[in-house]
Amino acid sequence: MSHKAQDTGTDQFLMARPRLFAVAYRMLGSVADAEDILQDAYLRWQAVSGDGVRDPTAYLVRVVTRLCLDQLKSARVKRETYTGAWLPEPLLTEDPVEALDHDVSVALLLALERLTPLERAAFLLHDVFGNSHDDVARALDRSAASCRQLVSRARRHVQAERPRAKMPPEESRALTEAFFRASKTGDMAALTQLLAENVEMVSDGGGKATAALNPIYGRDKVMRLAAGLSRKSGARLPARWRFAMLNGLPAILSLEPEGLVQATALEIRDGRIARVYVIRNPEKTAHLAPALQA
Repeated sequence: MSHKAQDTGTDQFLMARPRLFAVAYRMLGSVADAEDILQDAYLRWQAVSGDGVRDPTAYLVRVVTRLCLDQLKSARVKRETYTGAWLPEPLLTEDPVEALDHDVSVALLLALERLTPLERAAFLLHDVFGNSHDDVARALDRSAASCRQLVSRARRHVQAERPRAKMPPEESRALTEAFFRASKTGDMAALTQLLAENVEMVSDGGGKATAALNPIYGRDKVMRLAAGLSRKSGARLPARWRFAMLNGLPAILSLEPEGLVQATALEIRDGRIARVYVIRNPEKTAHLAPALQA
């Protein structure tokens, strides 16, 4: 391949890269795995980009989708042996350019986890990224009729987890910071006002950091846990913490006493906190350390 063709191929890949990352991240729920998939896709693209591919982005989406399907086969095994609750690797969505123009909420990513790999791919390509059934069929090497069924089945599973009306940003930030302060300092009176009665808390330590093995349901149980953790930490705020947007959710990044970066993201409904996602697995939060230093 000539240098000119190689440069053109690289430019085409870079133009498609945001969409390719968006597909890979939603398929795998992991920033690191999505980056690995893109690296693999780029190497494959270099081998064919000079051969007159008519629609480079569509071609690359097919490559990335198939690589992700292969990856999901081994990921399923990993999930089955994962210690405690599994949450997707948090994605910083503060920069409008980097925020991706489609939903990346934790609720949606968890709903996608319940689909088969083919259902997930078909749903994402059709409903999220707007590809036709024929395009999806080409990407998955299935008939258009089969892909219609895959999308329809997936849509029924995902429908209930679509994002709800959002609070104004300044209100959700104030509520998020109030929750973090109250939970860390043991202010139970404040937590009573902030948490919905049927709040759910999910913690992901992956066996590498202390975390509740199972989701915790109900305001009283969440408050009891918060009270216990606050006593252990001396009812103090971490030395370093900041507000952030993760997966489109208001969140707090904090440097915990044991030296790990923790991500705490909230789902807010009707002015109360309905879900709390706490990600403590250092393999999932290490890439957020620079954002915490900012």
